[in-house]
Parts: sequence; C-alpha cells; structure tokens
Amino acid sequence: MRRQIRVPGRVNLIGDHTDYTGGWVMPMAIDRWMMFDLETGGDRITLKSAQLPGIVDLAVFGSEHETIVDWGRYVAAAMIETGTTEGLVGEIRSTIPVGAGVSSSAALAVGLVMAMLPSDTMPGPLELAQIVQRVEHRATGVPTGIMDQLCIAGAEAGHALLIDCAPGATRWEPIQMPEQVRVQVLFVAHRTLEGSAYSDRVRECAEAEAIIGSLATADLSDLDSIESEVLRRRARHVITENTRVHAFADALIGRDLDLVGEIMIASHRSLSDDYEVSTPEMDQVVASISELPGVWGVRMTGGGFGGCVVAITEPDGEIPGAWTVVPVGAARVMNDV
Repeated sequence: MRRQIRVPGRVNLIGDHTDYTGGWVMPMAIDRWMMFDLETGGDRITLKSAQLPGIVDLAVFGSEHETIVDWGRYVAAAMIETGTTEGLVGEIRSTIPVGAGVSSSAALAVGLVMAMLPSDTMPGPLELAQIVQRVEHRATGVPTGIMDQLCIAGAEAGHALLIDCAPGATRWEPIQMPEQVRVQVLFVAHRTLEGSAYSDRVRECAEAEAIIGSLATADLSDLDSIESEVLRRRARHVITENTRVHAFADALIGRDLDLVGEIMIASHRSLSDDYEVSTPEMDQVVASISELPGVWGVRMTGGGFGGCVVAITEPDGEIPGAWTVVPVGAARVMNDV
C-alpha cells in the first residue's frame, strides 16, 4: 500500500517556554513541508532523505538501539510508541530548515507516527500530539512540551492556534490572522535542543513550582517567596509570558498591530534577560529588524540558543534574507491506496 503524508513546520508567534509548565502559547503551522512517500508492508523500516544523512534500516521488531543513523532514533521511537507491526520503505523530502527552530524534528515525528498508524483509526489532534510528544522524549531525552506537536496536528489554514497546554485539560482555539499582516522568518544560527540548556530551564521551572505552585496560575506577587534570583527570573518570564500570550491574541483579534509589535518586543526581552535563551547575535538581529520600516514587532522564536526570529510586518515590509510564511492546515495523509 502506498501512503503519502504532508506535514507542515511551525513558527511560534508568542509564548515560548510556557508549554511545559502547562501555560499558554500561540504558534501557527507554516507553508514549509516535510513530505513522506512510502510503501507499507514487510518486516523492515527503510527510509532515506535528501536532507538528512544516511539511510535508516530497522527490523520492525528490532531494538530501538539498532540504528546508527542519528535521525533513526525518531524512527525507532515512533515504531515503539505506535506498536507498529508493519514495515515501511520510502523517502522523506523536506523544505523545513533543520536546526532553525521551526519544528523540523516535530514534523519528522508527526509524519512517522502518521505513517505507522492505520489511516482508518488515525487519532484526533490531541491524541496524535501526545503520541508524538512521547516519541520525541524517547528519541532525544529532551522534556519538550506539547506546543509543536499539537500545532502541527491541529492547525487550521489562515489561523494561528491559541493553546492552553494545561496537563489533562489541553484545549485550543484558532485565531484568524489579519489579512494586512505579513509574517516573516529570518534564520540566524543553527541550534539543537540536545546539549543545550533547555533541560536546565525545565528543571528550574520545576524547582520554582515546588515553591510557589503551578506557574500557569501564579502571579508576580508569588515571586517574593522565591529566594533564588535565577529561579525568580525564570518564573517571572513564564508568568509574564502567559499574560503576553492573551494580550497578543486580543490585540491580533482587535487588529491593534502596534500593540502586537510591542508585545513581541517585550517577549524577546524577557526571553533574553529573564530566561537567558537568546544569544548576543539574536539580540542584535532583533534590534536591527525592529528599526526597519514597516515592522510592527519581532522576537526570537522556538526553544532558543539559536534558530530564527519571527517578525510581523506591513505587507510591503521587507526584511533582507527573510522568508514570508503563511498559516496552513494540519498534517494529513494525502494518498493511501
């Protein structure tokens, strides 16, 4: 049986490092794609990619440690989490930049899970995202939240998603993007969450929550109970970022684009100063873009430590080297015959 799957990347407009504390985020799926062209059957999974090095070749019932190809860890993890009993042979092609903070790894994992599950019993967006989240945790050991996976699994064309990442009560609402805005993404530097301080930030948030409770429901007055300056700054970012997500959504709905821009700049400052996941290069790029004509707002996007910046501009606003992205729909099986 031939199966073709198309999976979008994503860019996060506001709400970084809030999802793993059950907070609020607002990403959108973008028109950069990972395409899976596969034949199902047999007892081996054999995959190649023009953008990823090496060929993954695994026995369906083999060990997850069998592969020596780096991205084969995702394949093995998807095999285990889906419990697939059928092989796959095929090719993966992608226009999603790798290591740029626009969710190439989540797109890979979503596509693999969709390839390994029967199409007639494909789960809904939340359940699919939860499976993919487990795949990423198994493959990398990085305790990521559910934002990327749910955005890719539940996106609606023309809309961003306002997501409440509360454990056990995750919900989302599509927010229409105004026609008079242009979303531009500029790559700054390659990054990977593995080996970065991402896991440290997750741990620091957990330590802060052990003192004041859930950061998703805390307010700034609770920070007085935290003695550690580092933990206090981490918690302050999460608390204020959750507030910014709601203010951003309201401003977008109300077409107050000057306020949208102010919120994006404030978000970047918080990520840089309180959360310390930006870099001097990212800060300089954000400062330079913010001075360009037609730019309402700009900020780093994604997990940080490199990656991309995202800007919202007027339709004729030009950012040298950036690419324009539009909000697209969720990952889907294109052909299954």
